[in-house]
Amino acid sequence: MTGRHSNEIDEQEPVTEPLVVRDRRKIDPETGQVRTQPEASEAPAAEAPAAHAGPSLGESIVDDAVAAPSEVEKELAERTADLQRLQAEFANYRKRVDRDREAVVSAAKASVVNELLPLLDDFERAEQHGDLTGAFKAVADKLVASLQRIGLEPFGAEGEPFDPSVHEAVQHNTSPEVSGPTVTTVLRRGYRFGDRTLRAALVGVTDHEPGEAPVEGELPVEQLSDENAQQ
Repeated sequence: MTGRHSNEIDEQEPVTEPLVVRDRRKIDPETGQVRTQPEASEAPAAEAPAAHAGPSLGESIVDDAVAAPSEVEKELAERTADLQRLQAEFANYRKRVDRDREAVVSAAKASVVNELLPLLDDFERAEQHGDLTGAFKAVADKLVASLQRIGLEPFGAEGEPFDPSVHEAVQHNTSPEVSGPTVTTVLRRGYRFGDRTLRAALVGVTDHEPGEAPVEGELPVEQLSDENAQQ
């Protein structure tokens, strides 16, 4: 029995361990330099700081990327403010240019219309004398309508309150029939173009004249006349 068991053990395959080759040569065969071999006790000490090392390169980049937007946002706000200021200045400039252009156009129109006012005076005098008839009247009406359409406005009519800014008084009367200075005669019509007065109107003005107060105990003349007529 013992001999059989020993034979079975001998027949089992031997257990082989992996072959580990350690190069302990002090000189590197490839470079020819002397190798520096750290002591066994120093190896853990060299690896230990790795666990407590500071932030890695990736962490540093992430931190910089997180902090960077504050500067970018600040610069973006400054550029936005500059853009808004330039936009407001351009809007004001455009409004000023448009306003100046309108003023120049209005002044040019007013200058042309002002040269035609004597012609309108001739039309008005001809109409008063009954000479503005037929084709002549049709042309005059078209001209007047065209001028009024672009902004010409006549003023100065009987019954208007007297305004020294647009009326030029050349006659003056008094009457108890009016309550204040009133235009009662129009010698020459005035004209305005938009908010600009081209020519003042020549007018006659009648001012209020208070009537004489009756003496105490004496009847007015009108009432005495009525009583005498009844008798």
